[in-house]
Amino acid sequence: MIGIKMKALIFIVLAACIPLKALAAGFDPEHKIVIQISTDDPRTQKIVLNNAVNLQKYYGVDNVAIEIVAFGPGLGLLTKKSGQADRVESLALSDITFSACGNTMKKMSKKSGKMPVLLEGVDQVPAGVVRIMELQEQGHSYVRP
Repeated sequence: MIGIKMKALIFIVLAACIPLKALAAGFDPEHKIVIQISTDDPRTQKIVLNNAVNLQKYYGVDNVAIEIVAFGPGLGLLTKKSGQADRVESLALSDITFSACGNTMKKMSKKSGKMPVLLEGVDQVPAGVVRIMELQEQGHSYVRP
């Protein structure tokens, strides 16, 4: 028979081996928010980031899922050229999800001849508007500053 201390040790070792993404897949907080950014206005982009931070402060990181979806001119917020690059990368490490519209990226690539370089921690989705719709269907509240 395995003692309680041994069971606890086995649990800790196994828990350490589980990828964080697997744990996140089971993450189902009471509050879920999707925030749209579709403008290149620096003031509005700052408001979007502030909204996300304020939601985490109010509800607690473990009680709210936040995803910021960028498309059109708002995609610039999630690229290496962003004036908010350091802040976006920091917030991505703080359990805020950032999604970049693949359609917008393709259009920008056609226009400039090269694909935009996304910041660390930013995911690409096929279409920003579709992503917002899917998140709303999954119970996310929608915010557009």
